[in-house]
Amino acid sequence: MSSDDMLREGRSAKALSEPVFWMLLSLAGEPQHGYAMMRSVDSLSEGRVRLTTGTLYGALARLLEQRWIERFESPDTGREKQAYRLTPLGRARLRDETARLRHVTRLAVARLKSRRA
Repeated sequence: MSSDDMLREGRSAKALSEPVFWMLLSLAGEPQHGYAMMRSVDSLSEGRVRLTTGTLYGALARLLEQRWIERFESPDTGREKQAYRLTPLGRARLRDETARLRHVTRLAVARLKSRRA
């Protein structure tokens, strides 16, 4: 999908920050509360991204505002633990970012191969 297509559909063409990418990817697997998301991001990124509570909750506020995630009531979360899940818009944005990264990777691989000669 081109940047123009993404903008026409109301999605940002701007690259996601690495923490936000991993947060959305984490929620693509299953709904989670904040602490579980911090652990999931650490695990998925193989320790590359370790979210602080400040980064996590600031990003969650922005993701809620953009309607890429939503809060929901979960029977296994107490009053202090708020659960979050990916919305259809958030899933579409994650797919777009994954396609962008795939495109960038293909270009980088091609460029690196051409430099070997």
